[in-house]
Amino acid sequence: MATDADKQARQVTLRDSLPLLVVHVGCLGALGCGFSASAGVVMAATYAARVFALTAGFHRYFSHKSYRTSRFLQFVLAVVGTSAAQLGPLWWAAHHRWHHRYADTGADIHSPTRHGFWWAHIGWLLCRGHAATRMDLVRDFARYPELRFLNRHPYLPPLALAVGLFAAGEWAARARPAWGATGLQWLVWGFFVSTVLVYHATFCINSLMHLWGTRRFATSDTSRNNLVLALLTMGEGWHNNHHRYPICARQGFRWWEIDLSYYGIRLLDAFGLVWDIREPPKEIRTAT
Repeated sequence: MATDADKQARQVTLRDSLPLLVVHVGCLGALGCGFSASAGVVMAATYAARVFALTAGFHRYFSHKSYRTSRFLQFVLAVVGTSAAQLGPLWWAAHHRWHHRYADTGADIHSPTRHGFWWAHIGWLLCRGHAATRMDLVRDFARYPELRFLNRHPYLPPLALAVGLFAAGEWAARARPAWGATGLQWLVWGFFVSTVLVYHATFCINSLMHLWGTRRFATSDTSRNNLVLALLTMGEGWHNNHHRYPICARQGFRWWEIDLSYYGIRLLDAFGLVWDIREPPKEIRTAT
């Protein structure tokens, strides 16, 4: 039976819902600002960069330490990931580590099998009870003052991105009129629409990836593999693989399991920017 504390933690508040609501409402600007090829490129670029920073950075690096990198690139991944408006890297990693500790049990914050699809997808993000960062779960990264700063001020990178896109769009309108761009157009498509797409693609890993797909491994949770979501999230759709061996950088275990985040990590490795990449053992990677 849910306690009063549990009910309070699950209470949706305007304060916690407002940021997500504003970003969704901002997409309505697309009705008035029009669309151009340059806006499509900006939208795709901001989507890809932030999904990679979330999947390869917040998830595989900050949450699971599946490879090592420099303090500089660590900070770059943290800033770009935070620009996706999903709070800071310490908050994100702490909640994800908790999820793996209690996956699909009553203590799991966003289990769709325990709490329902919409709660797992977005509802838990709208509550005051889940706004705090469990620093005891991320002591390894909490020792960096720049990450603690980002965690205290997670609105700064999204705001900087929004302002930068508007300014760049205004510059393009004057310097490259053939592009058909405006500041408002790049702001709407490059920030608001792109952010909402990033939201729901990555949120699907918490919701749909425990409900829809196939299960190669008999894990203790309900994680599943799904090609469609793997393509949308740069490899996160191989979620059952991930729950079988969470600490590795590679989630697509078979050659045909497309994992763009892993390919990106390997590209960074080729340039000496990351190292000590953790791979799944052969017996797990080739399991039927």
